[in-house]
Amino acid sequence: MTGAVPLAQRIDAVVVGASAGGVEALLLLLAALPSTLRATVLIVQHLPRERSSLLVDIFQPRCARPVWEAEDKAPAQAGAVYVAPPDYHLLVEEGRTLALSVDELVHFSRPSIDVLFESAADIYRERLMGIVLTGANRDGAEGLDAVRRAGGITVVQQPESAVAATMPMAALELGPADFVLDLPAIAALLATLGDGR
Repeated sequence: MTGAVPLAQRIDAVVVGASAGGVEALLLLLAALPSTLRATVLIVQHLPRERSSLLVDIFQPRCARPVWEAEDKAPAQAGAVYVAPPDYHLLVEEGRTLALSVDELVHFSRPSIDVLFESAADIYRERLMGIVLTGANRDGAEGLDAVRRAGGITVVQQPESAVAATMPMAALELGPADFVLDLPAIAALLATLGDGR
């Protein structure tokens, strides 16, 4: 076999962070996930903390893989999509187990993108892909930097294509990303993560 190792063979997990405009962006990206996806997908979408989330109901009909609200101490299953519940930080712990926390807000947010990305970078290291999407604060910038420092693959939505450019711009201020793409191009990248069967 010649050439670079296919992306699908290099990635065990994908972490995605989004805020303002994120639900629409995530709908497009989740629809692109292949049915043969092996990576675990973990999502933080900033939501009002005082209301229950409808994200699973919104995302599941558009996604070829199962979509679940993350539960404390559940194993992070390959090929599954997990959404952080409102008012809980989502983390990955040893053994690729999910954890929920009510620790302090980070960037005025719980769940925090930084908390998820940093914990996932500790566990998955170079086999992690981090994606920062549209948003109006700085959450996700330090987390994506942690993914970069762990040797993972970093993806940032092109700021000019985002509903709110602050979050992608903040991520790029801390360092270059492997990919800076609009949503259709990020979707095309995710579509390559199937196992090829």
